[in-house]
Amino acid sequence: MNNKVLSVKTIVAIGIGTAVFYILGRFAAVPTGIPNTEVQTAYAFLALMAILYGPVAGAAIGFIGHTLKDLLVYGSPWFSWIIASAVMGLIIGIGWKKLRVNEGEFGKKGIVIFNIYQVIANVVAWGIVAPTLDILIYAEPANKVYLQGLVAGISNIITVGVLGTILLLAYSKTRTKKGSLDIE
Repeated sequence: MNNKVLSVKTIVAIGIGTAVFYILGRFAAVPTGIPNTEVQTAYAFLALMAILYGPVAGAAIGFIGHTLKDLLVYGSPWFSWIIASAVMGLIIGIGWKKLRVNEGEFGKKGIVIFNIYQVIANVVAWGIVAPTLDILIYAEPANKVYLQGLVAGISNIITVGVLGTILLLAYSKTRTKKGSLDIE
């Protein structure tokens, strides 16, 4: 993997990742019954991209993808949750060097490490960042935004835990493991 933070490959991944994040956020979300809170499959994809391309790509995809979704679906950006999406991509992306998914390795240990990162990312993003910024930026009532954050966090932990793990397992199986090829 290239050590440059913003290689051409990473910039392309951000562009494609942003588009897919928007599409999933727009068309593959399920209402929870809590206002403006949905079960989002987009975060499983964000987790995949953050693990494959790192924290900068994860943060950028979360920020730009969520901004586009808010602008095109609701007409204006809701920055507290946009920032939370970026934080989530950033934190999960920190694990990219510890997980060797690009090298075809994603076993039980990798699954556990990935899920530790994603749980921490969801707790920080939806339990702390989004509701706190809702209060600070938009003067929203604390009980409302912490309930929204709790529901979003729990649904994202489950969605990323299941779909994100499946995506990473599937992707890792497409990669050739180091030292697995023999010369005949």
